[in-house]
Amino acid sequence: MEHKRHLSRRTFLQQAGLSGIALTIGCYWPASGKSTGEIVPVEDAEAIATELMAWISIDTAGNVTLFNHRSEMGQGTWQAIPQIVAEELEVAMDNVRIQYAPANPKKYGPQPQEGSFSIRGWYQQLLRMGASARGMLIEAAARQWRVAATECYAENGHVVHRATGRKLNYGVLVKDAAQLTPPQPVKLKERKDYKIIGKPIRRKDIAAKTNGTAVFGLDKKLPGMLYAVVERSPRFRGKVKSFDDAATRSVSGVKHVMKVQRAVFGLMYEGVAVVADSLWTAMQGRKLLKVEWDDAGFEHLDSEQLSTRMRQDLDKPVTPDAFETALKNSTAVIEYIYEAPYQSHSCMEPLNCIADVKDNSIEIWGPIQEANWIQADLSQRLNIPIENVAVNMTFLGGGFGRKAFPDYPLEAALISKAIKAPVQVMWTREDDMTMGPFRAGSFYKCSGGVDAQKKIHALQIISASQYIGQGEDKDAQPQSLKANTGEIGGSLSDYYKSIPHYSFGGVPTKSPIPTMWWRAPIANVDAFAFESFIDELAHLALQDPLEFRKAHLASSRSLALVDRLAVVSNWKSRAKNEGWGVAITDCFGAMVGQVVKVSRKPDQKIKIDKVYALIDCGMYINPDIIRAQVEGSIIMALGAAINHATHFKEGKAVEKNFNTYTMPRLQEIPEIEVHIMENDEKPGGVGEPGLPAFAPALCNAIFDLTGKRIRKLPFQLAEV
Repeated sequence: MEHKRHLSRRTFLQQAGLSGIALTIGCYWPASGKSTGEIVPVEDAEAIATELMAWISIDTAGNVTLFNHRSEMGQGTWQAIPQIVAEELEVAMDNVRIQYAPANPKKYGPQPQEGSFSIRGWYQQLLRMGASARGMLIEAAARQWRVAATECYAENGHVVHRATGRKLNYGVLVKDAAQLTPPQPVKLKERKDYKIIGKPIRRKDIAAKTNGTAVFGLDKKLPGMLYAVVERSPRFRGKVKSFDDAATRSVSGVKHVMKVQRAVFGLMYEGVAVVADSLWTAMQGRKLLKVEWDDAGFEHLDSEQLSTRMRQDLDKPVTPDAFETALKNSTAVIEYIYEAPYQSHSCMEPLNCIADVKDNSIEIWGPIQEANWIQADLSQRLNIPIENVAVNMTFLGGGFGRKAFPDYPLEAALISKAIKAPVQVMWTREDDMTMGPFRAGSFYKCSGGVDAQKKIHALQIISASQYIGQGEDKDAQPQSLKANTGEIGGSLSDYYKSIPHYSFGGVPTKSPIPTMWWRAPIANVDAFAFESFIDELAHLALQDPLEFRKAHLASSRSLALVDRLAVVSNWKSRAKNEGWGVAITDCFGAMVGQVVKVSRKPDQKIKIDKVYALIDCGMYINPDIIRAQVEGSIIMALGAAINHATHFKEGKAVEKNFNTYTMPRLQEIPEIEVHIMENDEKPGGVGEPGLPAFAPALCNAIFDLTGKRIRKLPFQLAEV
């Protein structure tokens, strides 16, 4: 295996599968603090000994290759990124192909897949690289024709001379263009001139994902690869006291049985790995394995104990006197407690990873969501130079934050190192759903009052929840809250300007259960309490819920979203015997307003009739991808609101598969109508912002219909 500090032109062309003649450019940051990078050819990057984030290469056939340095887990980067480049490069999408780049933050920049950073953080650089390559090709054509570059323009993979109509394909120009210096600065198109960006172009990965040719982690195979499953302690921190593998080793095809570890936020979790020549054999061997666990030294909690502890933790923070006075001076005051459960990630593709560890190198393949972190973690833990650690990303069958964690690649690497062979470690559905880390359950104590003008005078939200990490071993110190400080996840910033007195704070609840981020971290639970309580304050003030929110907003952008939401949902058409609920949230640079309509069926059960969703994500790339992501977020939020939760009994996760951790069925999915705001704001997130608003909007709609407040998730629609 060849390891080089710098990306050579030859290496890039080999990795991209291109011929020896190509125009290849990329971007690098010459100095810290700069908001834009320098665009240079690969050869110049070698000359100045810099690491280049290589992105675009055009070969002599006029084909364009992009290295996608971020994972594709269904969110559409394999479509949106080519659309950005193709727009400024003036090529058809059919001429653009994309392939994964391995983990290398020096060459490709940050590679985490979260918060829609692929677009939010990179769209300007991608536009500039496409425009730079176009400028170089135009200059090369102009020199051949001996005319000024200003007399030429690019169109559909060709350079055209405006006066004579002469035309040259990009492919015949790349050799000359590769000798030129990219234009600095580069002029970008105006949005009104876009022909590709903003259009609903069919995704390039749909065919592969439907005909079975797409390679997910589970599809990847290596010559001589073995398979492993791991018996893990059902109580998370349990240690292996002893194990009897006699029956396991009697199974034909079982090769190794060994103790193995994985790191979870600094703690080493233990298990016993069964390695075999097939996955089925390894699974059969594990069934016969007898393990005795040492579960001493940590609590074995039930869900009821966790709930009691979080409820008690709500009383620990000390409220500032200024806020107490403001609350007492309110015209009317209410206080309620909200509760959200623990959740599993439950990706459709369970965790898996292939590792091949040699004396001084590591190579892994799998559904990797955070390549850089995993690369660095493996390098440090196995004491291998980071340039010798290759992290290869496959397609992901869902991620939601879980596949960004480095524990499962480390486990695979340690097994491979011990057996001196490549191995694929497979997590069964039961492993995936019971081992965590989980989204933490949360309690919220919400106190608020309105004034004589029917606006919020004082608002306090205190949360009790496990913080993201390995789990607390001791009670947190009580904290004193301050007036007009902090913020609540998913809330619009305008509220902090319009509410005279507010106070937000939280307490980390003691528990050994490992917890981590889950789609739309923090906002996915905070917004349920916040937007539900805003609705309660609107009712206290005898105000229309949407108009009440609008009265507390000031920015033209948020006001425009409220007004548009009222139009697309036909909010003013609300009638008796209908339930209408609204919620508006803000996370990852995008605002989302949702209106949910509910009614009672003839059997008196609640039916969700329709969901209207309006997203303001700024300048967008592909509206079809946005609609799909918002729809998916709403369905995931629906499941978390009315279908599933993770419970614990004696320190063990109860729900082990989809028979008890039930997903929404097709007949449960309401009609979803997604609208997109049109503006020229910077791009915001898409994959996560659509989730937080649904649960509060649904619960607010149920109150509007029935007069009953839902303050605990999940709940059963049939029981309302």
